Amino acid sequence: MTEVPEHDEAHGSGLGSRLNWLRAAVLGANDGVVSTAGLVVGVAGASDSRSALLTAGLAGLLAGSMSMAAGEYVSVSTQRDSEQAALAQERRELREQPEVELAELTELLARRGLSPDVAGEAAVQLTERDALRAHARVELGIDPDDLTNPWHAAGASFVAFTVGALLPLLAIVLPPASYRLWITVLSVLAALAFTGWWSARLGAAPPARAVVRNVGGGALAMAVTYAAGSLLGAAGV
Repeated sequence: MTEVPEHDEAHGSGLGSRLNWLRAAVLGANDGVVSTAGLVVGVAGASDSRSALLTAGLAGLLAGSMSMAAGEYVSVSTQRDSEQAALAQERRELREQPEVELAELTELLARRGLSPDVAGEAAVQLTERDALRAHARVELGIDPDDLTNPWHAAGASFVAFTVGALLPLLAIVLPPASYRLWITVLSVLAALAFTGWWSARLGAAPPARAVVRNVGGGALAMAVTYAAGSLLGAAGV
């Protein structure tokens, strides 16, 4: 009798989930770097007051991290609600019409390249082992034991953004006034080059294009905010 392995599928699913979380953390840190750098560089264009820069940077860090966490919580909560609703419907269908669900699972396995006989045998084995898990994974693409957690997502976004935002904040506040702008710009561009390279590695994409895109976007953001701050400072606003 044909045995249906589940270990490899579960392992692959866990690996994909971990990569998605890591990619989200890198992108969250990248957002923290860019948004906070744009804010503090803009203020630096208008004022060289350390207290003003610290206040603006902290406000941007807290507002951005809380906004990221709240947005991620709402988004993932919606996704989790949808997953739970789909699983509840699947449980009801398995209870009310098991034969139809078995035929459906057989057809789905056959679409994946199994012969009709093997698909039918595999469907029977998977149903006997755990019918809900089989339908959740094959039909819905959901792991019932690994549903998305909105609190984890919110916490990860908060931490990632905060870590990214700390770099431009410290770079603009700690150095002497005559060097702080250039130190901040160079530090931010280096960080963006790293996050661009790492996100490309995680996505198995060419790193050069991602690095150029990331660094170029960050440089443009800082240039625009610095110009705006300089104009407002010169106007005495």
